[in-house]
Amino acid sequence: MPARRIRFDEEDRFGAFLWKRDEAPTGEGRLSGIPVAVKDNISTRGIPTTCGSRILEGYIPPYDAFVVDRLIAEGAAVVGKTNMDEFGMGTTTENSAYGPTRNPHDEGRVPGGSSGGSAAAIASGMVRMALGTDTGGSIRCPAAFCGIVGLKPTYGRVSRYGLVAYANSLEQIGPMGRTVADVSLLMEAISGYDARDSTAADRAYLHTPQQEIRGLRVGVPEEFFGSGVDPAVAALVWKAIERLEECGAEIITCTMPSMAYALAAYYVTCMSEASSNLARFDGVRYGPPCDVRSSWHDAFQERRKDGFGPEVRRRILLGTFALSSGYYGRYYAKAQAARANVRADFARLFADVDVLAGPTMPTIAFRFSEKSDPLSMYLSDILTVPANLAGVPAISVPCGTVRGMPVGLQITGRHFEDERVVDTAYVYEQVAA
Repeated sequence: MPARRIRFDEEDRFGAFLWKRDEAPTGEGRLSGIPVAVKDNISTRGIPTTCGSRILEGYIPPYDAFVVDRLIAEGAAVVGKTNMDEFGMGTTTENSAYGPTRNPHDEGRVPGGSSGGSAAAIASGMVRMALGTDTGGSIRCPAAFCGIVGLKPTYGRVSRYGLVAYANSLEQIGPMGRTVADVSLLMEAISGYDARDSTAADRAYLHTPQQEIRGLRVGVPEEFFGSGVDPAVAALVWKAIERLEECGAEIITCTMPSMAYALAAYYVTCMSEASSNLARFDGVRYGPPCDVRSSWHDAFQERRKDGFGPEVRRRILLGTFALSSGYYGRYYAKAQAARANVRADFARLFADVDVLAGPTMPTIAFRFSEKSDPLSMYLSDILTVPANLAGVPAISVPCGTVRGMPVGLQITGRHFEDERVVDTAYVYEQVAA
């Protein structure tokens, strides 16, 4: 499975791909001959998998991830690996060690992250579908910013075998595509039980999107339109929700108080899990070798300092601190209590409504380096992280443009009701076309 490095030139002017296959075999199946790109934190046998990081430079997995096996079995042409924020830590795809990806709608703006390469590859027409991963919005954010469709499945609906772990309890592999039908088709191909993943549920997705949502109860939490949401984005999303009402849905306004704690709970949790998961990257088993003439402690420190970018180092340090003796109860334990409140809020709301709707992102895609401090960047995730904390499915579907840039409508559903989420997005897509 030969592969070559893609550079930022006329071959890939948006910097979407990191690696591209020289051969793209096709076969029979539901995805026969369809070009599909794969995010670079998903293992591909014979093709480098670097997670956008120097610390994994040169690593070539000896096996395919479960989802890649499924793509090949369904006849897809796996054309290459897409750029991403290093280890999935970012909202812009600026954090890749191999350079940023640019938004096809405006090359001066970010494509979103961390699955920005997958989104840009679809939006620019290089591929029809792609795989991304979503830890706190990393599928839905770039889908919204690039004007495509992206689904974060219910936690456990897609096997994580072969995914390089960042935050195990939050992340999911999911489909991205030009249309809801494309995303549904790709979801059919990659879902299903896998005994190699202890978190995988035996709940395959076999569904053709339906056009009927008459009687569907759509909840709209007021917090989804709170402080920080661009008024123009909010107005456009409300128009999209009203289109659902015109199709027969019932719109119910509601509240979700746990939103006040969701972002903090998410970042404490994901950074703590990252601190543990990334401890294995030490210059011995993966990546460029460390200096064996130095003491283990010095070699380990230097290899990680040189191999990890600043955002990854920041999150490892913060996560290690949150888990350290004397601070575990102050931070990590409290974050888990707040996470339980988020889950309880979703359960309460879903007793009265079938889906929730609101903006995917609070703003349109911002310009490169516009978010110069980490806190302002983290605040961009406020609308996407609750679904990851609760493990529920959520989809982003384009609902128009503001100042020439795409805006996403986010629809969230109950556990294992991915089909209803897809149907709602599909109905909106059809009436908005």
